[in-house]
Amino acid sequence: MATSLLLCTTAVPAAAQPADTTGHATTPREAPGVPEIAWGTCDDGAAAFECASVELPSDHDHPHGPTTTVAVTRLPATDPANRIGSVFVNFGGPGGEGVSTLHQLGQQLFEPSVRERFDIVSFDPRAVGQSDPATCYPDQESELEATSRMLTELPTNRREETRYILESAQLGLACTTTSPDRFSTASSANVARDMDLLRQAVGDDELTYVGYSYGTILGATYGMLFPDSVRAMVLDGPLDPREWSGVGSDELVNERLLQPRGGHEAFAELWRLCEKAGPSGCSTAALGDPAEIAERVLTEIQETPVEVPIGDGETLTYTYTTLVLDTFFSLYGVAGYAPVADTYTFLAAELGLVNTARSRTAAPDFDLSRFHRRVEDYPSIGTQLATFCADTETPGNPWAYPRKVAELNEQYPHFGLARGWLGINCVFIPVQDEDAWTGPWHQSADAPVLVIGTRFDPATHYDHTAPYASLWPDARTLTIEGYGHTSVNAGSPCAHAAIADYLVNVTAADGATCEGAQPFEPAEPEPPRREPQGLPFAGF
Repeated sequence: MATSLLLCTTAVPAAAQPADTTGHATTPREAPGVPEIAWGTCDDGAAAFECASVELPSDHDHPHGPTTTVAVTRLPATDPANRIGSVFVNFGGPGGEGVSTLHQLGQQLFEPSVRERFDIVSFDPRAVGQSDPATCYPDQESELEATSRMLTELPTNRREETRYILESAQLGLACTTTSPDRFSTASSANVARDMDLLRQAVGDDELTYVGYSYGTILGATYGMLFPDSVRAMVLDGPLDPREWSGVGSDELVNERLLQPRGGHEAFAELWRLCEKAGPSGCSTAALGDPAEIAERVLTEIQETPVEVPIGDGETLTYTYTTLVLDTFFSLYGVAGYAPVADTYTFLAAELGLVNTARSRTAAPDFDLSRFHRRVEDYPSIGTQLATFCADTETPGNPWAYPRKVAELNEQYPHFGLARGWLGINCVFIPVQDEDAWTGPWHQSADAPVLVIGTRFDPATHYDHTAPYASLWPDARTLTIEGYGHTSVNAGSPCAHAAIADYLVNVTAADGATCEGAQPFEPAEPEPPRREPQGLPFAGF
């Protein structure tokens, strides 16, 4: 646990509780104290940023009981004399780290007008990263030893499906017995309550917030709990919270959230654009019909995995599920389209599906080291599961998963398998967060919010944009006609300008449209913007 740099000093009135029609407790809460944050230097050497760790109530029903450590960071405004306040940022997940990601992206994330007028603030949500993490084993060595014995691939036959379910049960038991206190308080509702205390701690009367992907669920939850404390919200890559919580649903989580469909549609666009770009722009187009080549690779690699060098004498075995998962996550950004095409070109040659010399000429710079670097992002698997399992309804019968995933994969080939098993671990983590907010979701905040959807977003399907916006009294929608997961990856200066204008002035046109960058075409120079790649268990 990080050393606390905070003392609770100032009492505040209890927040009004929203009307409830679904059985949520409505007893007024005792108000916790507002923390005083002692900002200091950051351990990772991010010199432009300030860091702190704060102690917040583990259970907001008992504000003077046990606490949980939450790590927070900020990038101070460049024009403090004209500072408006703070912009809180959540980069998605659930389970995504706010501190390290802001250090990576913070100085390029927003336009100069935002950087001038706002401190940019992010935090590792409870149970994640440098905050007290939800762990599933006593220590990292034990986790690595246990998980090394588990199936590393998604199951593709009955024997593997049985093993996958049993190992999910083993992992669920480990998480439940190791961190029951952290799993039982990890809901988005408690993260929202933490964020409201941090909002008060930095001196803001109202919250200015940017939430990407899963961050739109956190934004909707905050809006339900603290409707009178919203100044402005950018909700980018929305997920319909009704489908997220899924009360009473027996559907697979990702069947509700449309990720298999999003991956399927983005994959089809990849090969349409590849064919349009031709051999000079897309390597796979030099081999024939790109979509046909891709399907042949996906079929053949199921029987013949490919061992490929990744540098320093190491190799990586490329299997069917490795390829499908990497394809899905590479479609998160416009910049990933051409490398994915190069992957299929390379594998087509290795599998002997096309003329080897021709395919090697088409993709001479193929480099698998970028995949090797994705091995370990978070201190425990539990950080990816805690909030997700606290928030969402999953099918209660684990043995129904093989049939349900097979049906989903029949509808959306490859991507039904890649994303259908999400949630299986939650079946075996019976710990419940009694404070989780699962509805209703119709908002009462008066402030206008800006809801942004990208047309071909594989992770947060565009079809969730309008339903999400409909939950807010005054939602202004912006469509990015382009590719990738959220505006961070879509390469749209127009969208970034609209976000900046909205954050500074709280004004935005409804129904606006911006063009995104086009895959396989040189992009206009722009500061690097990249959202973390999806998480293996709950990547939103």
